[in-house]
Amino acid sequence: SMLYGFNLAVVNSPAVHIKAFYNATWYQRYGQGLAQGPLTLMYSLTVSIFALGGFVGSFPVGILVTQYGRNGTLIRSNFLVLLAGMLMGFSRYLGSPEMVILGRFIIGIHSGICLSVVPMYLGEIAPKNHRGFLGLVPSIFICLGVFSAQVLGLPELLGEDAYWPLFLSVVVVPAFLQLLLLSWFPESPRYLLIEKNNVHGAAEALSLFLGQHNVQDTIAEIEEEKRSLASVKAVSVWQLLSDHSVRFQVLSVVVINMGMQLSGIDAIWFYTNAIFENAGIPDPDIPYTTVGTGAIEVVAGLIGVSVGSKGRTLTNLLGTECSLSLTAGVPFLMTAELFKQSHRPSAYIVGGSLNWLSNFTVGLGAVIASLGKDNASHTMSP
Repeated sequence: SMLYGFNLAVVNSPAVHIKAFYNATWYQRYGQGLAQGPLTLMYSLTVSIFALGGFVGSFPVGILVTQYGRNGTLIRSNFLVLLAGMLMGFSRYLGSPEMVILGRFIIGIHSGICLSVVPMYLGEIAPKNHRGFLGLVPSIFICLGVFSAQVLGLPELLGEDAYWPLFLSVVVVPAFLQLLLLSWFPESPRYLLIEKNNVHGAAEALSLFLGQHNVQDTIAEIEEEKRSLASVKAVSVWQLLSDHSVRFQVLSVVVINMGMQLSGIDAIWFYTNAIFENAGIPDPDIPYTTVGTGAIEVVAGLIGVSVGSKGRTLTNLLGTECSLSLTAGVPFLMTAELFKQSHRPSAYIVGGSLNWLSNFTVGLGAVIASLGKDNASHTMSP
């Protein structure tokens, strides 16, 4: 979750330097630089293709978690981050803007996988009395990821032209740590028992997660769930959309996922510096103003989690900043709670795909609209 937040904001601070690199590379290849419009669109593609990668990554989640388990999927997904980090880190050395764009796409695939798997894993390993709270914890780490990218993007750290490839590739550090640490974590007990029929492994995992040796009652509950699932057949996406008995649940998932992204919250983190520049804030003050907004979001997210136990609906109706900070993880949490097991996989596909497509639309559409406005103003000028 923290890597997702980091990659939302990491392209904001070095925007000027990345555009300069694109322009210089284009000049070396073709003997002329890029015009302002195509250059801005190329940078906007770099920013928003992250969401397109997330859209692609959200589809194979069901296959991956069945084949490798929840924890196993998270471990293997880190190799995507290592690959993306290397592509972006060596892009300037090799004079290839395509490597930056491809790296952003690959790391988007990683985020698309993890944003579905992490809530699933937490929901299956958490004690019942802490399940709601732990389900909202990823939202805090998304905020912390955004904030850490803003801090590292300060001119005193990695915000200068010489360091932007390092800034984009610093994601390999937490990915490497996750590879080491997640290997020590047991697999989801529910996965081990229901899908692998490994009673001993499930009991050991439950003992570790629950902090108690007597887990027979929990094992019995999972086995009862396994028996009930034996007669359940998962519905397809088309069957889900055609099922009138869950139409209000589907509508809720559609509205929440699209509404959160179409609010523009992720686009704000994509283009924070440009927004503040257009607002008239002096250039030297913009990086620190950006960090201030990230700090406010972290605080708002902490407040939101503290009241999250009062109910998902109330949480979503809190103040705007608090709501936007917290609800990054709520759509995935609500999807699990609104649907029964047979409908849940397809509901995740519908919600996740709409979430990422809306993110991509806003990220790219904001720049296209801005360019159209600028062209119109130039046309009307005498």
